[in-house]
Amino acid sequence: MKKYELTNNTITLSNGTVLKQIKALINIGNNVKAGDLGGYIEKEGNLSHEGNAWVSGKARVYGDAEVYGDAKVFGRARISGNVQVSGNAWVFDDAMISNNARVYGDAWVYGNAKVYDSAEVSGNARICGH
Repeated sequence: MKKYELTNNTITLSNGTVLKQIKALINIGNNVKAGDLGGYIEKEGNLSHEGNAWVSGKARVYGDAEVYGDAKVFGRARISGNVQVSGNAWVFDDAMISNNARVYGDAWVYGNAKVYDSAEVSGNARICGH
């Protein structure tokens, strides 16, 4: 069962990649109601239809990045490359996750933090600031 659909609302990145806004088809967790608009993804493979994972606000997920489990990506966060955000992880504010990085468990990445290359952030870690 699909939990969201891609809308016709799009943004185009400077490299020409087109991202589409998502819309919830069902209630997801306690905070997302059917009909709510979410953030922007390039393709359905960027956000799992399983679990309570969600992308909201002006957040963008693209490339081969995957958000799944109960992970949340929101604010103006940018997730790109071969990235995995999973578990109960949160990525928000202006945080950027790229290349082959992983954020999972109960980890939070926020502020203007950047996690990239093959870095892993897990457990109860908090990465923030600049």
